[in-house]
Amino acid sequence: MTERSFLAKLPLPFLRRHIPVVTVVRLAGVIGTMGPLRGGLTLAGVAGALERAFKSSNLKAVALAVNSPGGSPVQSALIARRIRALAAEKGVPVFVFAEDVAASGGYWLACAGDEIYAEEASIVGSIGVVSSGFGFPELLKRLGIERRVHTAGERKGMLDPFRDEEPEDVARLKALQQDIYESFKTQVRSRRGERLKAEDEVLFNGDIWTGKRALELGLIDGIGDLRSVMRARFGDKVKLKAVGVERGWLMRRLRVSAPPHAADWIQEGVAALEERALWARYGL
Repeated sequence: MTERSFLAKLPLPFLRRHIPVVTVVRLAGVIGTMGPLRGGLTLAGVAGALERAFKSSNLKAVALAVNSPGGSPVQSALIARRIRALAAEKGVPVFVFAEDVAASGGYWLACAGDEIYAEEASIVGSIGVVSSGFGFPELLKRLGIERRVHTAGERKGMLDPFRDEEPEDVARLKALQQDIYESFKTQVRSRRGERLKAEDEVLFNGDIWTGKRALELGLIDGIGDLRSVMRARFGDKVKLKAVGVERGWLMRRLRVSAPPHAADWIQEGVAALEERALWARYGL
């Protein structure tokens, strides 16, 4: 009796129990809350999908498809921490696959994986912290508008875009950025360890690289796509099981039936511009 005929005689439940499963979760978009009408990667938004991904039967690994230009460092840290906690609890390896871009907070998420893969043309890196905005004091003067701000606490009005920038406010912002920057570097060092192949001055200067160069620097482990790498690792019979983020009935109902206020549209427009600017930073 051939192997194929033998397997054909086996009951279907038996076969299913012996098919390796890799669950796939997509982490795509800007990290953080981006507006009342659009999504954004937050722990609250992806926690359910992550929990389900690590509960699948006959699970061999969890694969994360990351496509993010970054965003909130807090949400990046929270999501990455939850991934590592679930991986440790279930004893399941995590593979990350960078798509167009895994930069800044997107690379923070990627470091939650035990192994990271990318395409040769993927954009990887941007290990640093940036704060951006606009200042309008001269515009207000030309329009004859007087800005009035009253605070309790000398730092409460720090970096008001309608007032002249104060050197001490900039110094305070840079100190905050440095704290976040150190946390980012700690995350990369702790997860990549001896796989890093360049000095800190190269790796942590905020630069970005293609996947090919990121491999040389030790920021990723290989070049390849999700399906090919998982089939090579777990066999051609591996089942790739997509796990998506679910929205409850009430949220779906509200999004359809409740028209947004004018303020929501304004906030949404600003969020869209901010999101576009983040993607454009990487030529996308």
